[in-house]
Amino acid sequence: MDRGLLGGGFLGGNRSDRDLSDRGSSDRGLSDRGLPNFASGANSAEAVSDADVMLRAKAGDEAAFSYLVQKYRRPMVGFMFRFCHNPSAAEELAQEVFLRVYRSRTTYEASAKFTTWLYRIATNLAVNYARDTRHERPENTVRLDEPDQETGTTPDLADDAISAEEQLLKRERLAAIRSKVNALPERQRVAVVMHKYQQMDYREIAAVLKLSESATKSLLFRAYETLREQLKEFI
Repeated sequence: MDRGLLGGGFLGGNRSDRDLSDRGSSDRGLSDRGLPNFASGANSAEAVSDADVMLRAKAGDEAAFSYLVQKYRRPMVGFMFRFCHNPSAAEELAQEVFLRVYRSRTTYEASAKFTTWLYRIATNLAVNYARDTRHERPENTVRLDEPDQETGTTPDLADDAISAEEQLLKRERLAAIRSKVNALPERQRVAVVMHKYQQMDYREIAAVLKLSESATKSLLFRAYETLREQLKEFI
Protein backbone atom coordinates (compact mmCIF):
# COMPACT_ATOMS: atom_id res chain seq x y z
CA MET A 1 0.00 0.00 0.00
CA ASP A 2 3.07 2.23 0.09
CA ARG A 3 2.53 4.30 -3.02
CA GLY A 4 -1.21 4.27 -2.59
CA LEU A 5 -0.83 5.98 0.75
CA LEU A 6 1.28 8.65 -0.92
CA GLY A 7 -1.45 9.33 -3.43
CA GLY A 8 -0.05 7.39 -6.39
CA GLY A 9 2.74 9.93 -6.82
CA PHE A 10 1.87 12.81 -4.50
CA LEU A 11 4.69 14.87 -6.00
CA GLY A 12 3.56 15.60 -9.48
CA GLY A 13 1.68 12.37 -10.18
CA ASN A 14 -1.85 11.92 -11.43
CA ARG A 15 -3.41 12.56 -8.06
CA SER A 16 -3.52 15.92 -6.34
CA ASP A 17 -3.00 16.95 -2.74
CA ARG A 18 -6.77 16.72 -2.36
CA ASP A 19 -6.49 12.95 -2.76
CA LEU A 20 -4.43 12.80 0.41
CA SER A 21 -7.20 14.65 2.20
CA ASP A 22 -9.68 12.12 0.87
CA ARG A 23 -7.65 9.42 2.63
CA GLY A 24 -8.11 11.07 6.01
CA SER A 25 -5.27 13.63 6.05
CA SER A 26 -7.33 16.81 6.19
CA ASP A 27 -7.36 18.96 9.34
CA ARG A 28 -10.83 17.73 10.16
CA GLY A 29 -9.82 14.08 9.73
CA LEU A 30 -6.77 14.55 11.89
CA SER A 31 -8.77 16.16 14.64
CA ASP A 32 -11.26 13.32 14.55
CA ARG A 33 -8.37 10.94 15.27
CA GLY A 34 -6.99 13.07 18.06
CA LEU A 35 -4.30 14.75 15.96
CA PRO A 36 -3.81 18.54 16.04
CA ASN A 37 -5.89 20.81 13.86
CA PHE A 38 -3.26 23.37 12.95
CA ALA A 39 -5.80 25.67 11.38
CA SER A 40 -7.13 26.42 14.85
CA GLY A 41 -3.95 28.06 16.15
CA ALA A 42 -0.50 27.54 17.59
CA ASN A 43 -1.60 26.06 20.91
CA SER A 44 -2.94 22.89 19.31
CA ALA A 45 0.28 22.56 17.28
CA GLU A 46 2.23 22.39 20.50
CA ALA A 47 -0.06 19.77 22.02
CA VAL A 48 1.13 16.90 19.82
CA SER A 49 4.73 16.65 18.57
CA ASP A 50 5.84 15.14 15.29
CA ALA A 51 7.31 12.27 17.29
CA ASP A 52 3.88 11.61 18.80
CA VAL A 53 2.32 11.67 15.34
CA MET A 54 4.96 9.28 14.01
CA LEU A 55 4.29 6.89 16.88
CA ARG A 56 0.65 6.87 15.81
CA ALA A 57 1.75 6.14 12.25
CA LYS A 58 3.91 3.33 13.64
CA ALA A 59 0.78 1.91 15.29
CA GLY A 60 -1.02 1.89 11.93
CA ASP A 61 -2.73 5.28 11.81
CA GLU A 62 -2.62 6.22 8.12
CA ALA A 63 -4.01 9.71 8.78
CA ALA A 64 -1.01 10.40 11.02
CA PHE A 65 1.41 9.36 8.30
CA SER A 66 -0.42 11.40 5.66
CA TYR A 67 -0.22 14.43 7.94
CA LEU A 68 3.58 14.11 8.16
CA VAL A 69 3.81 13.73 4.38
CA GLN A 70 1.88 16.96 3.87
CA LYS A 71 3.87 18.83 6.50
CA TYR A 72 7.33 17.87 5.22
CA ARG A 73 6.64 17.46 1.51
CA ARG A 74 7.94 20.87 0.40
CA PRO A 75 11.03 20.88 2.64
CA MET A 76 11.98 17.43 1.34
CA VAL A 77 11.58 18.47 -2.31
CA GLY A 78 13.67 21.58 -1.64
CA PHE A 79 16.36 19.56 0.14
CA MET A 80 16.61 17.03 -2.67
CA PHE A 81 16.64 19.74 -5.33
CA ARG A 82 19.88 21.10 -3.83
CA PHE A 83 21.54 17.77 -4.67
CA CYS A 84 20.06 16.92 -8.08
CA HIS A 85 19.06 20.34 -9.49
CA ASN A 86 16.25 18.67 -11.38
CA PRO A 87 12.62 19.27 -10.32
CA SER A 88 11.34 15.88 -11.46
CA ALA A 89 14.19 14.00 -9.80
CA ALA A 90 13.71 16.04 -6.61
CA GLU A 91 10.04 15.06 -6.49
CA GLU A 92 10.84 11.39 -7.04
CA LEU A 93 13.55 11.42 -4.39
CA ALA A 94 11.25 13.14 -1.90
CA GLN A 95 8.61 10.51 -2.52
CA GLU A 96 11.21 7.81 -1.98
CA VAL A 97 12.11 9.40 1.37
CA PHE A 98 8.52 9.07 2.56
CA LEU A 99 8.28 5.53 1.24
CA ARG A 100 11.34 4.65 3.30
CA VAL A 101 9.86 6.38 6.33
CA TYR A 102 6.68 4.34 5.92
CA ARG A 103 8.51 1.06 5.42
CA SER A 104 10.68 1.77 8.48
CA ARG A 105 7.83 2.97 10.68
CA THR A 106 7.86 -0.11 12.89
CA THR A 107 11.49 0.57 13.88
CA TYR A 108 10.88 4.21 14.81
CA GLU A 109 11.71 5.21 18.38
CA ALA A 110 10.96 8.68 19.76
CA SER A 111 14.38 8.97 21.42
CA ALA A 112 15.31 11.68 18.91
CA LYS A 113 13.32 14.36 17.11
CA PHE A 114 11.30 13.12 14.16
CA THR A 115 13.09 15.58 11.86
CA THR A 116 16.45 14.11 12.85
CA TRP A 117 15.30 10.66 11.77
CA LEU A 118 13.68 12.07 8.61
CA TYR A 119 16.75 13.99 7.50
CA ARG A 120 19.05 11.03 8.14
CA ILE A 121 16.96 9.03 5.69
CA ALA A 122 16.89 11.93 3.23
CA THR A 123 20.63 12.58 3.54
CA ASN A 124 21.56 8.96 2.85
CA LEU A 125 19.32 8.93 -0.20
CA ALA A 126 20.58 12.28 -1.50
CA VAL A 127 24.25 11.36 -1.06
CA ASN A 128 23.79 8.00 -2.79
CA TYR A 129 21.94 9.68 -5.65
CA ALA A 130 24.70 12.27 -6.07
CA ARG A 131 27.34 9.52 -6.13
CA ASP A 132 25.43 7.37 -8.61
CA THR A 133 24.71 10.20 -11.05
CA ARG A 134 27.85 12.33 -10.87
CA HIS A 135 29.04 11.00 -14.25
CA GLU A 136 25.61 11.24 -15.87
CA ARG A 137 25.02 14.97 -15.72
CA PRO A 138 27.13 18.07 -16.42
CA GLU A 139 28.55 19.35 -13.16
CA ASN A 140 27.77 22.99 -13.87
CA THR A 141 24.35 22.66 -15.46
CA VAL A 142 22.18 25.53 -14.25
CA ARG A 143 18.60 26.33 -15.22
CA LEU A 144 18.15 29.77 -13.80
CA ASP A 145 14.59 30.24 -15.02
CA GLU A 146 13.24 27.30 -12.99
CA PRO A 147 10.93 28.14 -10.07
CA ASP A 148 12.62 27.76 -6.73
CA GLN A 149 11.55 24.44 -5.20
CA GLU A 150 10.94 26.03 -1.80
CA THR A 151 9.30 29.35 -2.68
CA GLY A 152 7.78 28.69 -6.09
CA THR A 153 9.29 31.95 -7.37
CA THR A 154 11.75 32.55 -10.19
CA PRO A 155 14.21 35.06 -8.73
CA ASP A 156 16.61 34.64 -11.62
CA LEU A 157 14.29 36.00 -14.31
CA ALA A 158 15.16 39.38 -15.74
CA ASP A 159 14.42 42.32 -13.48
CA ASP A 160 13.54 45.58 -15.20
CA ALA A 161 15.06 47.48 -12.27
CA ILE A 162 18.60 46.31 -13.06
CA SER A 163 20.69 46.52 -16.21
CA ALA A 164 21.45 43.62 -18.52
CA GLU A 165 25.04 43.63 -17.27
CA GLU A 166 23.91 43.44 -13.65
CA GLN A 167 21.53 40.62 -14.50
CA LEU A 168 24.35 38.70 -16.20
CA LEU A 169 26.59 39.14 -13.16
CA LYS A 170 23.79 37.92 -10.92
CA ARG A 171 23.37 34.77 -13.01
CA GLU A 172 27.10 34.14 -13.08
CA ARG A 173 27.26 34.51 -9.31
CA LEU A 174 24.39 32.06 -8.73
CA ALA A 175 25.92 29.57 -11.14
CA ALA A 176 29.29 29.86 -9.40
CA ILE A 177 27.75 29.37 -5.95
CA ARG A 178 25.90 26.27 -7.07
CA SER A 179 29.01 24.85 -8.71
CA LYS A 180 31.24 25.44 -5.67
CA VAL A 181 28.70 24.06 -3.20
CA ASN A 182 28.39 20.94 -5.36
CA ALA A 183 32.17 20.57 -5.34
CA LEU A 184 32.49 20.61 -1.54
CA PRO A 185 33.43 17.38 0.24
CA GLU A 186 30.32 15.28 0.78
CA ARG A 187 29.71 15.95 4.46
CA GLN A 188 30.46 19.67 4.13
CA ARG A 189 28.02 19.93 1.26
CA VAL A 190 25.25 18.24 3.24
CA ALA A 191 25.89 20.50 6.24
CA VAL A 192 25.81 23.66 4.10
CA VAL A 193 22.55 22.64 2.43
CA MET A 194 20.94 21.99 5.83
CA HIS A 195 22.29 25.20 7.35
CA LYS A 196 21.88 27.61 4.45
CA TYR A 197 18.81 26.33 2.66
CA GLN A 198 16.88 24.34 5.29
CA GLN A 199 17.58 26.86 8.11
CA MET A 200 18.62 24.08 10.47
CA ASP A 201 20.70 25.05 13.51
CA TYR A 202 23.98 23.47 14.65
CA ARG A 203 22.29 21.11 17.08
CA GLU A 204 19.86 19.80 14.46
CA ILE A 205 22.60 19.29 11.89
CA ALA A 206 24.83 17.62 14.45
CA ALA A 207 22.05 15.17 15.34
CA VAL A 208 21.46 14.23 11.69
CA LEU A 209 25.17 13.79 10.93
CA LYS A 210 25.88 12.15 14.31
CA LEU A 211 28.51 14.74 15.21
CA SER A 212 29.07 16.95 18.21
CA GLU A 213 27.96 20.56 17.94
CA SER A 214 31.57 21.73 18.02
CA ALA A 215 32.49 19.34 15.20
CA THR A 216 29.51 20.59 13.20
CA LYS A 217 30.57 24.20 13.68
CA SER A 218 34.09 23.34 12.53
CA LEU A 219 32.69 21.47 9.53
CA LEU A 220 30.60 24.45 8.48
CA PHE A 221 33.43 26.89 9.18
CA ARG A 222 35.72 24.98 6.82
CA ALA A 223 33.00 24.78 4.17
CA TYR A 224 32.21 28.49 4.30
CA GLU A 225 35.90 29.40 4.32
CA THR A 226 36.36 27.34 1.15
CA LEU A 227 33.35 28.97 -0.49
CA ARG A 228 34.47 32.43 0.59
CA GLU A 229 37.91 31.89 -0.95
CA GLN A 230 36.61 30.35 -4.18
CA LEU A 231 33.87 32.94 -4.60
CA LYS A 232 35.82 36.02 -3.53
CA GLU A 233 35.46 37.63 -6.96
CA PHE A 234 31.69 37.63 -6.45
CA ILE A 235 31.72 38.86 -2.82
